[in-house]
This record gives sequence, structure tokens and C-alpha cells, in this order.
Amino acid sequence: MAKITIGLQSAPQHGDMKKMREAWMKAEELGADHLWTADHFHSQNVNAEDYKTGQINTEKPGKNYEGTMVQAAMAATTTRVQFGAIVHAIGFRNPNLLADIARTIDHISGGRFVLGLGSGYLQADYDEYGYDFGTQKSRLMELKRCLPIIKARFEKLNPKPLRKIPILIATMGEQFGMPIAAEHADMWHVFGPEDKVREKMEVMKRLCAGIGRNYDDIEIISNCMPQIMPEDNPDVLTGLGAKHLVAFATGPDWDLGPFKELLAWRKARG
Repeated sequence: MAKITIGLQSAPQHGDMKKMREAWMKAEELGADHLWTADHFHSQNVNAEDYKTGQINTEKPGKNYEGTMVQAAMAATTTRVQFGAIVHAIGFRNPNLLADIARTIDHISGGRFVLGLGSGYLQADYDEYGYDFGTQKSRLMELKRCLPIIKARFEKLNPKPLRKIPILIATMGEQFGMPIAAEHADMWHVFGPEDKVREKMEVMKRLCAGIGRNYDDIEIISNCMPQIMPEDNPDVLTGLGAKHLVAFATGPDWDLGPFKELLAWRKARG
């Protein structure tokens, strides 16, 4: 039986840094394999309908922290877990700078960093900080352009990263985004109802076959958030091929209940 890894995404919002830091340190103590944060300039209020449609509510803003600095804090306050963001919008930072940030965080952690990348989707973030939102296609083409730049910068930096930094790509667009993931991703994030996840996985298999890549070499990551989407089921997701399941927690308390349930599920699974 394939090993299933468990992660916690502690969204850096709606609460205070001290409480969030305590949550991710406790998660590591309990047995998390990965810790994840997010990269937004607005706090978000996510419910089941938002989760299904991807239309996230930012009408009630709350406390929020910047994603790269949260990961640097994770690097300094944990000892074992791998960690990163689901995911950095490629348009927020120059790709050479982002590579340098990633390398530096990797060294702080002793070689446990994962670089999460996506095209970005929340227009309020772009508008508030003065970035060009463009179109979904233009943002994905920017991701495609920047990935080779990031990889080349990793090789030029002195010192280099402590390991080949895994690249997590979150995209579900079949025409432009998923082909990028098929080519570049070590890890691929996919989420949603069972039928949608199954459909996207089949598309990814075809894309990998088309470029001669082994689909099984990509670690499939999926959210398991029953507090937002009750039909999320770890047996279903792993049956479809997910290898890493992510529980979600947000401020002000960063409740670890769903994360503990995932750990208990894995223990019972054997």
C-alpha cells in the first residue's frame, strides 16, 4: 500500500501570528509530513459554494500576513516537515527574486522547502497592490515563461539550494495550465468534487503520455476539508490517486480537529 502523506495548510489570516505558529508547530509534533501556507494580500472567507466555484469572498477583510515571510518563520521554527505555499502567484514577484527567496528559505530550513507556484486568481490582490491582472491565459503564459528562469537562477545562486527544490504547481486549466504542470511539476495540486478530480487526473495522464513523462512521478496533492466541503473523503481521493492530503485551518484559532482526523484515518488505514 502506497504511503500517504498528510499536510496542514494554516492560512495566514483572521488571527495573530503567535497562535498560527503554535498551530503549525503542534501539527509537526503530531506527525504532519508537510506544512502549507498561502500567498494572498487579502484574507478570505471560504464556504462550500466558494470552494466549488473558485469565487472567493473578500468582502469582509481581516488580518493577513505575507506568504514568503510566513514560510521563513516555518523554516526557523520547525525541524522535520517539508513546507511551502499553496501557492505563490507568479505575477507577484520577479522570478529571479522568487528563486533567491526560495533558496534562502531552503537554507534556513536545512533543505526542506517546496516552491509552490500558480497563475493567481484573486483579482482583489492584484488591484490592491498595483499588479496587472491581465487574463487567465496571460497569467499562465507568464508562469510558463518564468519557470525556466527560476530553475536557471537556482543553478546560478551562490550558494545553491541545499537540494533540488521540488516545484508544486496548482492549476486545473486543461488548455494552458495543466500542460505546464505536466512538463515542470514535481507535485500537482488538484481539488474539487470527486467527478472533477477524476476528470482532471485523466487529462493529466494523457498530457504526461503526450510528452513522454511518467504520470506516477508527479505527487498528486488534494485538499481534504470536510468543514468546507462535507463530501471530501480521504478514501475517495486516495483511490483516485492522490498521494498527499491537506487539511485546512484558519484564524483566529487554527483548529487542528480536521487535521487530527486525517492523521487518525491514516493510522487506521495502516
